[in-house]
Amino acid sequence: MSQSTLARAVEDAHSALWNRFIHTNGLIHDYEGEIPNPEDCALGRPNAIGWWSPIENGPMFTGLYLPAACERAVRSGDLTDVAQVRKLVQGLLLCASVSDVSGFIVRGTGTDGTCHYPLGSDDQTHPWFCGLHAYLTSGIPTEEEREQVIDKMVAVADVLETTGWRCPCDGVFKGEFRGTFRGHWFRDAVRYLHLLRIMHEITGDAVWFDRYLVALAEKPETCAVTRIELAAQGYVPDRAEIQHIDVQALWIYVGCQIALARLVDFERDESRRALYRAGLAINAENASLVIDAHKVFDNDDTQVFGHANWREGYSAWFPQTTQEQAKELACKGDKTKLGTRKHYECRHVRNPLAAAAIMALAGDSAKQEAIDRAICHYGYAKLHMAEFFFAECAYYAIPPRQ
Repeated sequence: MSQSTLARAVEDAHSALWNRFIHTNGLIHDYEGEIPNPEDCALGRPNAIGWWSPIENGPMFTGLYLPAACERAVRSGDLTDVAQVRKLVQGLLLCASVSDVSGFIVRGTGTDGTCHYPLGSDDQTHPWFCGLHAYLTSGIPTEEEREQVIDKMVAVADVLETTGWRCPCDGVFKGEFRGTFRGHWFRDAVRYLHLLRIMHEITGDAVWFDRYLVALAEKPETCAVTRIELAAQGYVPDRAEIQHIDVQALWIYVGCQIALARLVDFERDESRRALYRAGLAINAENASLVIDAHKVFDNDDTQVFGHANWREGYSAWFPQTTQEQAKELACKGDKTKLGTRKHYECRHVRNPLAAAAIMALAGDSAKQEAIDRAICHYGYAKLHMAEFFFAECAYYAIPPRQ
């Protein structure tokens, strides 16, 4: 793979993302489509979780992408790249500023710039921290900008500490929680350790490091091993909870791989670093077994992407007063109208590129050729979903090519 071919592919991905999927508020939208309005958000259309809407994954996608955007800006020194970083940061800060529920990270905002769905998640919250931490360590922010970001991160983390690291909800679900970082799965353990260590790194407050040390040695409820031992196992244990991780759900684990990589950077105890490296390597090896799924993807495929018309595809609606009802409603899509293109891209674009990012974050140069092939396979301008941003995540996780 020539470096010029690789560079062109990365630029194609970057242009497609910024021309089509970065909203004016600085958040990545899942796809191009009608933005939910205040009534949609209040009533929960297409559902109260916001699943399948264009604003479903604002902080998750933006937070995972921001480390790559920061690295791009640092390498290029281009003022346009720096301005893009700052725009993404403002999007993430917005996610923690439009709700009256402290510590709640909204998925995105609707047409009025503030309305939002009432249910977030741990999958939205951890990447929010990842992105902002990458910004703080990039050398880009001014001192005033640093203080603004740190203040917001501390405010959210302090609330999560009081909730037992459960993620609060809004609206009719106020007082409830959706997702936790203190569970017994691999992704719970590594994200929790990462969050505690991030907070120590940005504040210098010893209380966060003390909490980190306690969390390392704890065995989560119903778990036979400590958190750091769980982190060393990679995502393998989570297969018991999430079916088909390897071929469908690697995108959920890119944040975990970022967490492990940063924990290696932070840690000074070599025995602990070795455990984190073990988790990195296991994840990368498993990802390497499925990255070639990109070869199946046909750039001239014409399957219907009906999700762009989510009102028609998810026309069924009923009031939702429980989270289970919201999940039930989210399953009532009209498959004849939605088509099959979304699933096709998820399996053969999102998953292989997430695999590439997981491999790149492990720092194994032997896997670089496979990563490059995946990045160069796609006609990014033809894709319907923004999840190809993982291509940039993979590219910028590897040191500059010679």
